[in-house]
Amino acid sequence: MNITPIHEEFGVLISGIDLAQNLDEQTFAQIDDAINRYSLVLFENQQMNDAAHLAFTRRFGELEEEHVSYYSRGEVTYIGRVGNIDDAGNKVSQRQIKASTGNEMWHSDSSFREIPAMYSILAAYEVPAEAGETEFASARAAYQRLDRQTREFIETKVGIHDYIYSRTKVGEDAVTENQRSYMHPVRQRLVRQNPLTGERNVFVGSHVKQIEGMPDAEARPLIKRLIAEVTRPQSVYRHRWQAGDMMIWDNRCVLHRGCGYDAEKYRRRMHQTRVRGHGPSIAEVLR
Repeated sequence: MNITPIHEEFGVLISGIDLAQNLDEQTFAQIDDAINRYSLVLFENQQMNDAAHLAFTRRFGELEEEHVSYYSRGEVTYIGRVGNIDDAGNKVSQRQIKASTGNEMWHSDSSFREIPAMYSILAAYEVPAEAGETEFASARAAYQRLDRQTREFIETKVGIHDYIYSRTKVGEDAVTENQRSYMHPVRQRLVRQNPLTGERNVFVGSHVKQIEGMPDAEARPLIKRLIAEVTRPQSVYRHRWQAGDMMIWDNRCVLHRGCGYDAEKYRRRMHQTRVRGHGPSIAEVLR
């Protein structure tokens, strides 16, 4: 197993591994350690299918159900379709394509859930001939760049994460009535800490609507500033997808966004799983 850095602040390429095989415990532990240390891990030339993808994901922990089908129709599925191709291999509706443009804002997957996702694992099967990249940035590196006064100020602050708030930025019809009924704002620490490495990071993104106890006129500029610090141009890794790529990133400390593509002209078929997060409730953390 060879590990090569892909950005000076975070992220590595791991080669010499076939993820579709039943990895031994030592190899799997090395992969998990790499995710905790480097926050993003890329594998190339993988021959995956949904069964192998799910089996690999389960080794990290409990699967998280895909939120769109769960909150819209009450369906439980653990494979999320990323792109413009449905289960039958056909292009999805224009409404679904429009709703997915919300992913072009910087975010952390499932931060709008009480316990956010830990890892996202994305496999690429069909990719556009141009565009369709995904950008990533380290909220851990950003925390280290903050001045001491800011770090102390945000240490105990709580952000309010709201899926409806972020998705309706692209249009009122980007969310369903069921999503409006069942997806409520949640409280998340503004600073998180990796339990294995001890490293801290800011926890922000497009889902953050407010900061608890702060007037919006003060909170919004702070949220904007923190996101800008995470995503400054020199700190962004822009990934050009190839069929066979498989990417794992740590949602606890990485922001990402899609870059858009011509969905009328090209097919984009990618499948994603998520590992459910764990840990004490926010009330216990703040005691």
